[in-house]
Amino acid sequence: MKTCIFGGTFDPPHIGHLLIAQTVFESENFERLIFVPANISPAKKNGDSSSPNERSKMLEIALINNPNFEISDLEIKREGISYTIDTIREFVDDLKLDKEDLFFLMGSDTLKSFHTWKDPEEILNLCNIIVAIRPGFTPSDIPQWVLDSVRFANIPRFEVSSTNIRRRWREGKTIRYMVTKEVWEYIDEKDLY
Repeated sequence: MKTCIFGGTFDPPHIGHLLIAQTVFESENFERLIFVPANISPAKKNGDSSSPNERSKMLEIALINNPNFEISDLEIKREGISYTIDTIREFVDDLKLDKEDLFFLMGSDTLKSFHTWKDPEEILNLCNIIVAIRPGFTPSDIPQWVLDSVRFANIPRFEVSSTNIRRRWREGKTIRYMVTKEVWEYIDEKDLY
């Protein structure tokens, strides 16, 4: 079963995440796309994010009524810092997926640090990496061996980021049209950020 994993913090999940996921799902003919919210992202160990359960709940709300998307809480259940290699290994073992059927979706902003991740070569051996290009992306800082091993998705570019959404919310500015109405209501109700 051709499967794409979309990992991240998703704090909050926004329209850009959803549009990228839907576009990649359709263009690559995936049979399923699984969002995997990190328990603790290695890049964000300072604890300056919503709880894993709040982020998972927002994803659930954002993905409602889309049968193409699933959510896996395996990184949250595993606890501790979420390393992509551990998640990929679990998917390979549990779902018996070969490299030809396993894909990992990331943004080009994330690709910049990919070579510093835990076991990046093994990640590339176990799955295919699809990169959604974010505005302002230039590949000049990325090692050639990484660039040679990933595929860039031909998708629309969106200038929406979770960081900007959290900042706007703290400043009392609207985040309308950046997140779904249901996620906006959840953020407001739970007084996040």
